[in-house]
Amino acid sequence: MENSTNVKLNEGLAKKKPLSDTNLLLLITVVVFAVMYLCSIIFLGAGFRKPQTFFNMLNENASLIILSCGLSLVMITGGIDISVGTMTALVCMCCAVHLDFKGGNVGGAIAIALLIGAAFGLVQGYLVAFLDIQPFIVTLAGMFFAKGMTTIVNSTQFNVQNEAFVKLVETRIYVPGVGSTNKLGKWIPAYVEIGAVVAILVVVLLFFVLRKTKLGRNFYAVGGNAQSANMLGINVRRTRFLAHFICSMLAAVGGFVYFLHVGSGSPSHAAGAEMNAIASSIIGGTMLTGGVGNIAGTFFGVLSLATIKNIVSSLGLDEAWWTNITVAFMICLFLLIQSIVLSRKNKDKA
Repeated sequence: MENSTNVKLNEGLAKKKPLSDTNLLLLITVVVFAVMYLCSIIFLGAGFRKPQTFFNMLNENASLIILSCGLSLVMITGGIDISVGTMTALVCMCCAVHLDFKGGNVGGAIAIALLIGAAFGLVQGYLVAFLDIQPFIVTLAGMFFAKGMTTIVNSTQFNVQNEAFVKLVETRIYVPGVGSTNKLGKWIPAYVEIGAVVAILVVVLLFFVLRKTKLGRNFYAVGGNAQSANMLGINVRRTRFLAHFICSMLAAVGGFVYFLHVGSGSPSHAAGAEMNAIASSIIGGTMLTGGVGNIAGTFFGVLSLATIKNIVSSLGLDEAWWTNITVAFMICLFLLIQSIVLSRKNKDKA
């Protein structure tokens, strides 16, 4: 009886699969975020203990979450897209001009945002996938084009006064049973903005696509080894095209979410957003070499960046360079972790 039990235990242990690179990097990202946030709660005062502090990170970074998710898709296939930040500014400006100067409505603004995303996705995806031009060069051109077009549409900053849009910006979705008591003893319920809800839906949808669909498996296969993927019958060109197209569409959605948060148009909107999105993807466990990445990790990567900024601010280091130095340290740390994981993978193959 005892021998049979031991045999079953050994068989069960043998059946356990080793933790994949994607899941290992996701686990590391989640643990790092949890440790940082718990340390903030313990050592940096009551502000971090309020649920609204966490929800504010979602509200303020909803657009970045969406941009980072799109960029993660491209990076998983072994590409890159540095045009998403200026695309966000272009979407904001076009929508703002449409609502305030052209007498448009919110539905028309959403359509404009999606058309911009589709145009960039079609052009950039075609150049990268079917003409084999380096993604960095293509999206660099897209970045400069979007930046120039934003200034052509309007070169000044202005707040949108459209009533329907203002109501949408001011909409709050309260979280049942979650909140905090202020100094006067009044209960303040926690809330999220519409953009945060959209961002969470995007994360859930893309997580499902990557984990459960053939397209998601194709993204990983192409990023891992394009030649092997081609031999397996995967259309590598179409897969790369779809990755860039989806990324541009998500940049359009993220741009409109950013527009909902700031309520204005400006040529300087979302400056450096593409770098933050790349940083979030790397911290989230997406490898620059392709083939490894996780949308859930990207989500926690964005939250980790936001937590770093809150910690630096709470310490009284308001100068921008302290945040940049801390983010640079985080990126280097996670690149080091990725290189260790990659070396372990190569050793296992050998």
